[in-house]
Amino acid sequence: MKITEKITKAIDFFYVKPLRGVLPLQTFRYAVCGGCNLVLNWLVYALLYDVVLGFDYLNLGIVYVSRHIAALCITFPITLLTGYWLQSRISFSGSPLSDRVSGARYLVTTIGSLAINYLCLKLFVELCGIHAPIAQVVTSLITVVYSYLLQKHWTFRGA
Repeated sequence: MKITEKITKAIDFFYVKPLRGVLPLQTFRYAVCGGCNLVLNWLVYALLYDVVLGFDYLNLGIVYVSRHIAALCITFPITLLTGYWLQSRISFSGSPLSDRVSGARYLVTTIGSLAINYLCLKLFVELCGIHAPIAQVVTSLITVVYSYLLQKHWTFRGA
């Protein structure tokens, strides 16, 4: 049995009667896969911000990068890859689009999420003074709605 089949069976095991009447299976799978990727994002971001990155600002010569933005930039490619794999293989496995097309669309959608993330982190951390890992959690919750709608209706259209 493939790993995708094992993951799908594990997720579907929790798709119990009360949820069946309220939530379509695809939406449930999306929520579980997206939720797991989101938690991974939060953990990696917090680890980078609080433990690994030991600077307040990094001088790149032409621009200074704050620690919370550096953590975002490092976390992005990790969760981009894990998120695409989970969504394309589990949540939207029935999409008729090729991996090349859906992958390119996923990248565009995720860059939009990154822009929202960046702007919200700047607002919450630098203007509102919220601790960066907490601001990242709030920001992620904002981007979830954006991501789901674009992935369902554009990235993996037809799934």
